[in-house]
Amino acid sequence: MNMQVTPGVQPPPPPVSLDDMRLPIVMMRDILIKTMFRKNIDLVSELAQAIALPRAVTQELVDQARAQKLLEATGTLNANSGNEMGYQLTDAGKARALDALAQSEYFGAMPVPLEVYREQVKRQSIRNIQITRDQLTSAMGHLILPSELLDHLGPAVGAGRSILMYGPPGNGKSSISNGIRDAMGDKIYVPRAIEYSGQVITVYDPIVHSKAEEEVDDPNSLRRKRTFDARYVKCERPTVITGGELSLDMLDLVYNPTARTYQAPLQLKSTGGIFIVDDLGRQAEPPQALVNRWIVPLEESKDILALQSGEKFEVPFDTLVIFSTNFHPNEIFDNAALRRIFFKIKIDGPDQADFLKIFAMVAKKRKMPLDEAALVHLLKVKYPTIKNVYANYQPIFLIDQMISICEFEGIPYQMTPDLIDRAWANMFVKQEKIVH
Repeated sequence: MNMQVTPGVQPPPPPVSLDDMRLPIVMMRDILIKTMFRKNIDLVSELAQAIALPRAVTQELVDQARAQKLLEATGTLNANSGNEMGYQLTDAGKARALDALAQSEYFGAMPVPLEVYREQVKRQSIRNIQITRDQLTSAMGHLILPSELLDHLGPAVGAGRSILMYGPPGNGKSSISNGIRDAMGDKIYVPRAIEYSGQVITVYDPIVHSKAEEEVDDPNSLRRKRTFDARYVKCERPTVITGGELSLDMLDLVYNPTARTYQAPLQLKSTGGIFIVDDLGRQAEPPQALVNRWIVPLEESKDILALQSGEKFEVPFDTLVIFSTNFHPNEIFDNAALRRIFFKIKIDGPDQADFLKIFAMVAKKRKMPLDEAALVHLLKVKYPTIKNVYANYQPIFLIDQMISICEFEGIPYQMTPDLIDRAWANMFVKQEKIVH
């Protein structure tokens, strides 16, 4: 069951004229002629699709470029395209296209001005999401979680602010983060690129953003499909997951010196969605330095980015940040940093009853028959050797080990004290000195 969102996300309205665009006219004209030059397009209908603008607005741009003698009509009507007039670049147009490409290789979809994008971020804010206990339980259905954990998790997700999950490894912090992601059932609109101060910053990234399925427009339907600004892509709410590889420079604008364009950093790509910092404490930078970088965004819902020139500017920060760590928070943060993280949730290992529930659930899923003697051996002989500390990952690990042994020995799936011993031997490394 998906999270119900009320009301639905309002789509960005398509521009109706050049005045609506709020972009520098020279920039729009240059993107138009660069796109014609690079893609060898000569029809307004195809050009409108390539630069992601309505046909009427594209025609306005074409007319302006014609008036400046950068384009000319070919004088032939294309019979295959509804007798559409063709256009081509003049010699001056080709020279201008080459000059513009030398300044920036960007062509294609017209960018959305940062100010216009801000308005869309408000319309689809992660903080507009309303979530109930049933919806969160349903998204976490594959996990056995104590009800008091959901007591803390529900309000944290609903607030859309920041969450620190901490506790011993192997107890599902990553799975819970992914469950939160799966609960986000609505769609948002991600710009292909945004513009600030004449610079283009690409945002849409197929690796981060899952494009929503296209709605088929039924010509027989009385209600036509709502159109939206084609400069955006309709997507699932994005999720960025980083682990030990996260470094501070990954949170800066990425400049491509060859194309002379920028790529949005990870946190900007995750706008309207979730940013998961997994395994905090495993990164090259100390956790305190990483969290210090998030303080302004978390407190003020805005981030500060810098262009190559050194000019700094504000972008919206509308992301649910989930920090996950195996360390106790007091070991890796000072009080000021902890104060700024809105929710701190301890994820502990299961007790014996929950451990057995998880074990039985995994066994059923893997088609491994349960055996009482093997379970008694596991609980009375093996677990006392590790002071009866249970973890959520252990049932899956032990059952998969026994399955591998059964397949190797060519015997039916089964659970015996001997197989438990063989599986257990792979779960821990014996403490011993290796002689070199």
